[in-house]
Amino acid sequence: MAKNNAKLVAILSYITIIGWVIALILHQQNKTALGGFHLRQALLLMIAGLLSMIPMLGMILGIVLFVFWILGLVSAIQGKQKELPLIGHYAQEWFKSI
Repeated sequence: MAKNNAKLVAILSYITIIGWVIALILHQQNKTALGGFHLRQALLLMIAGLLSMIPMLGMILGIVLFVFWILGLVSAIQGKQKELPLIGHYAQEWFKSI
């Protein structure tokens, strides 16, 4: 059951901020490496998404972040801990407490 919970947390992490919060609550009840990994990746994606509101930078960044989101979600569905390109290692370093 723990593996299914870990995968559920990983997938929910990428499904809007509400999904991320639900995933965080589930993760706090049963911490797993997979769940924590994807919570950190998704959090950095959401924070970076705020930058996409900047004119001119927003469109390009939005496309890049969408691709990263797809990569993260696919990794979560597969149950793998694959860092996002360029930013994944920062997520793991900056959000260690999750």
